[in-house]
Amino acid sequence: MSVVLSPVAGDAPLVARLLARWPQIAERMLAAGLGTTPPAADLPEGHFTAEVLPAIYACGRAVLQAIGEQRSFTQAEVATFVAPVAERHAEDRLPLPVLIEAMHGSAQSVLHEAAALASREELDELVLVVSRLLELLMRINITVIEAYTEVEQSIYNAEREARRALCSALLHGLPAAELAARADTALAEQYTVLAIHIRHHDQPSTVATLVGRRRIRLLHRALDALAGTTTLATFDGWTGIALLPSASDAELDDTRYHRLAEELTEHFGAPVFLAEYASVPRDAIARTAKEATDLAELARLLGKPAGVYRLDDLLLEYQLTRPGTARARLAERISPILDSPHLLEALDAHLRHGSDRKAAAAEIHVHPNTFSYRLRRVAELTGVDPTDPHDSRLLAAALTIQRLYPVRPAGEGRP
Repeated sequence: MSVVLSPVAGDAPLVARLLARWPQIAERMLAAGLGTTPPAADLPEGHFTAEVLPAIYACGRAVLQAIGEQRSFTQAEVATFVAPVAERHAEDRLPLPVLIEAMHGSAQSVLHEAAALASREELDELVLVVSRLLELLMRINITVIEAYTEVEQSIYNAEREARRALCSALLHGLPAAELAARADTALAEQYTVLAIHIRHHDQPSTVATLVGRRRIRLLHRALDALAGTTTLATFDGWTGIALLPSASDAELDDTRYHRLAEELTEHFGAPVFLAEYASVPRDAIARTAKEATDLAELARLLGKPAGVYRLDDLLLEYQLTRPGTARARLAERISPILDSPHLLEALDAHLRHGSDRKAAAAEIHVHPNTFSYRLRRVAELTGVDPTDPHDSRLLAAALTIQRLYPVRPAGEGRP
């Protein structure tokens, strides 16, 4: 939130000078609070910006204006700004002591800003501003504690856990009528099975937990908005399944899941892969969910862009990668060139460019003659000719399997 500020007159009141600089002060408050308090400080950059910074800016500005107008700032006004953010932190289970410590770090930051701006002649005004800001901190603490208590005891959380249990039962083919009643959810005859998959990066366990919880909250919010009702999902922040009643799906347009993938990718700060299976009968959910999960992961492993995938989009690749004797035999076809990266690179370029030898050679920065020589070497070593249409398809399948289930080159690991 970078704002170009006009100079503030030296004789302007201290509160007016703070207001003029408030956008930058708010950014520094966030950095000095949640930005430096572990484990919150270890979260990805910008994790809190979209939800927390606007609240800091709006609340602080309103308080400074109240001070300038010489009126009190009530607990109800504080709650208007603070309660929604505190509730989201509570739903994400950000530890309350961490949040309290962060808020005091932010408070110290703004107090230092005020002291640096005040002249010696403004000591009385500085004391007044500091006093009101400390009163604000007290009211924020009260609001946050009340919000955490309410979320912990709320029926909403109980219902969400009940919906998660219902979703799990459907995914495992277990009886679901009693769980549906407990979750206050009517069972549909058919569901759209939606697999969600994100690459799991290595992070400290505490950071990963906080990231995952926030993603769970955002996913539930996005799914409920999409379906117009509460949805069923088992999602841990990286992978999971959502079940959306097909009846509600019929009222939505065909781009709904594409928009969902874009929205989640933006909110999560990581590529999101969705696999969609529409109109799945309840008794087929369990086996469909397994296939959808595999399909979403396959899209990521193949280097596909984030988005929505259906079985027809990756039909050949999906079938090729199913376990069995044929898969192992296919993978063996290119084992003789696994320790020759330049040959693998040439084969890959050839398979993507087909008969356009010049384009393929240019892509890997070699002369066309060199490129042709490498293809001949592939044929000699594997016994399969890349320039033959049938053999080319065989090599393409073998290369796909090698990418997904890498086999180490024969010489790797030897002294």
